[in-house]
Amino acid sequence: MIEDERGRIDYDESGAGPTIVLVPGSCSTGVAWRPIVSQWKDSFRCVTTSLLGYGGTAERRTDLDVHEAAILEAVIRRAACPVHLVGHSFGGLTALAVALRNKVPLLSLSILEAPAPEILRHMAEHRHYGAFREMSDSYFRAFQAGEKAAIEQMIDFYGGAGTFAGWPQRVRDYAVETTPVNILDWRTAYDFLPTSAALASIEVPTLVLWGGNSHPAVQRANELLARFMNAKIVTISQAAHFMISTHAKEVADVLAQHVTGDDWRRPAMARGAAMQLF
Repeated sequence: MIEDERGRIDYDESGAGPTIVLVPGSCSTGVAWRPIVSQWKDSFRCVTTSLLGYGGTAERRTDLDVHEAAILEAVIRRAACPVHLVGHSFGGLTALAVALRNKVPLLSLSILEAPAPEILRHMAEHRHYGAFREMSDSYFRAFQAGEKAAIEQMIDFYGGAGTFAGWPQRVRDYAVETTPVNILDWRTAYDFLPTSAALASIEVPTLVLWGGNSHPAVQRANELLARFMNAKIVTISQAAHFMISTHAKEVADVLAQHVTGDDWRRPAMARGAAMQLF
């Protein structure tokens, strides 16, 4: 745990080797990365944390802010070395913000299905942007109307119908409990639109990863992010949004290859090229 002057920040680490900072998404904590970390068998120094309002990390947002990026920067400073930064879902968007701020030393960046609806609006991808807006507007209305499990709409948008219902009760309970925090996450996401020039300025090796069974709007948003960043692209064909638990081995293999500089099992794999695995 980091005892920051503005509130605690989750911090845990295990293993030895190159340092990877693993950032979970909304309604989650650093524990979500255990399936990935276990695949690596202590071959990396894995640092985990939780975003604002989740786990032991104190909420501190009052407006669209840099607070999410700032807590990750605090985690990276505690790690005390240049790191490979990996973010899933809203954690991926936050990791992107850290890379854009360029205040801490990164060796690489990996983004797994960041929620980036504003890039769709900016690029006149009206159908895909509308899919995000329809989901979140309905979800927000349901929560405001007192529907306890309103967040099920968001979860099933990402994972497919029945995803929320299929989760263990304790996981569903945590998602319901943290719904107000998740709604704040979405408001932050809708206010986040880096310029194409800013995205292109990211110089560290970057990977953008998504699932072949993920929502088309999510896939397209991440495709556009990758294009502007000239990033490596990998699609795990049978996975959807919650791939860090459902397809842990495949995700762990791809991330390990990116971190160690493995050339994607193919010669002359260029940045910006797409590769479908598994």
